[in-house]
Amino acid sequence: MFSFLAHRRACAAKQKEREDRIRTLPPEFHAPITPEENRLLARPASVVIASVQGGSLAPPEVLLAYSKKALKAHAATNCLTEVLIAKAEGWAKTCNINGPLAGMPVSVKDTVGFEGEDSCIGYSAWVGKPMQKDSALIRLLKDAGAIPFVKTNVPITLLSFESANDVFGRTTNPHNKDYSPGGSTGGEAALLAYGGSRLGIGTDVAGSVRAPAHFSGVYSIKASMHRFLKSGNATSMPGQEGIPATYSPMTRTLEDLETFWRAIMSMKPWEYDHSVLPTPWREVDLVSGKPIRWGVLWDDGVVAPSPACKRALEMVVSELTSRGHEVVTIEPPSPYEGLKLGSQLLLAEAGKVSTRPIRWGESNDPGVREARIMFAMPRFVKRLYAWYLRHIKRDEAYAGLVENWSEKTVEEYLGLIAQREGYREQWFQKLRDEAFDFILTVPNALPATPHGGMKTGFKACGYTFLWNILDYSAGVMPVTHVDKELDGLKEFLPRNTIERDMYKMYDAAKMHGLPVGVQVVGKRLEEEKVLEGMKLIEGLLKDAGKAYTLLDPVD
Repeated sequence: MFSFLAHRRACAAKQKEREDRIRTLPPEFHAPITPEENRLLARPASVVIASVQGGSLAPPEVLLAYSKKALKAHAATNCLTEVLIAKAEGWAKTCNINGPLAGMPVSVKDTVGFEGEDSCIGYSAWVGKPMQKDSALIRLLKDAGAIPFVKTNVPITLLSFESANDVFGRTTNPHNKDYSPGGSTGGEAALLAYGGSRLGIGTDVAGSVRAPAHFSGVYSIKASMHRFLKSGNATSMPGQEGIPATYSPMTRTLEDLETFWRAIMSMKPWEYDHSVLPTPWREVDLVSGKPIRWGVLWDDGVVAPSPACKRALEMVVSELTSRGHEVVTIEPPSPYEGLKLGSQLLLAEAGKVSTRPIRWGESNDPGVREARIMFAMPRFVKRLYAWYLRHIKRDEAYAGLVENWSEKTVEEYLGLIAQREGYREQWFQKLRDEAFDFILTVPNALPATPHGGMKTGFKACGYTFLWNILDYSAGVMPVTHVDKELDGLKEFLPRNTIERDMYKMYDAAKMHGLPVGVQVVGKRLEEEKVLEGMKLIEGLLKDAGKAYTLLDPVD
């Protein structure tokens, strides 16, 4: 009871603090967005930065415009956690106007550490426990002239494609309030899609920047481990290295994504964070070199892409093929085996670490709650259930997952690491032997899932999770929207329980207008090449009159 009362008090205090920080901002932050500010918000980040560097635009003007839009995005989607605008006013007056991000507001996931500010990531027990110093990322951003101004919402535990917790509430998709913006970097995706920011930062351990980019219609490239700054931030699973979590940029446009990546790399992040490899940005030429070879992963063997997601992938494949690119269906090492391996590694301690801070009576993510129940079940019970699934239900896919979901001993964990390395070697050989430059696939079997959908949907993250297991660079870009006329589901017989549960959520009529993306995958530490691949695809779609239309809310 005392724990529950403390939880309620912490949630109320944090929500009041957020409301007070918004309410007490100067009147100009609550005024309507002017036509001039709308024109500013429509400019690419590179143009804003150049204007600040040239002296024709003052950083406080930029901050005011983006803050007003961010507050409108929050009113529409509940995307913000820590509102740092009052502090950002001071940073804007003294920012480095010669830096590569001069005067540009930057939003960040709630995990990112600021001196004197909470990074509670949805745990009420962590409210009122501010970080003692700026993280490496924030120090670099400030030195680059950027103005961090808001933090964005996440799911409690950070292990979900939804973004809800008792401390800050639920974030909704700006395209459709009945659907998730993604997770765990969902608040960031909602803010970017709405236009309240252009440059943002998230983290990804199983798709946590790429699923939100797909669900909300924005852009991201998941970095390989040790390419991007991560030290000094909050996490729900300290020490979890079996599946490396990486910080990665998210942006409103692809042009902004290139601007952001280049700016951060130009600041030599390895001089701010011991974990970053000293790898400067490398120029990649896809035009004058050898022909590009694309492999397409149409189906991960667990959940077939829904009609909307398959159509998006077909659009891209069609444009590449029509322009003479070599595009072939890849027959890779089993993605399902990767899913089995990765799920055991990610939750090797049965989810105890990420759920330990949760107080009595505090809401957990529905998917994490289901996973915890499964992992906590006695092994002999799981073996019986797996036998039933395999021999009675004829569901080998789900049986193979269930029988392995248990807390691991150190010996078992080390064995899984060895298996991971063997699995990575198989993929390395495949891509080398068949000379693939990129792999194309869907980011998820569905467009955005409805709220609460992760209760069953947590098992179906294979299209993003695979590339975390392999530590490959992977980007997501929006290419179209769900069309109720084109994307209706015809007769469909699910192959397994996981596929059945996912397709229960698919409804093209209700999902009409939601963004749909594709995923462009490169090898490890090939972020520059993935960006060029994404640029090539976007250029082809634009030339064909199929350019993606960004959300432009009428305020």
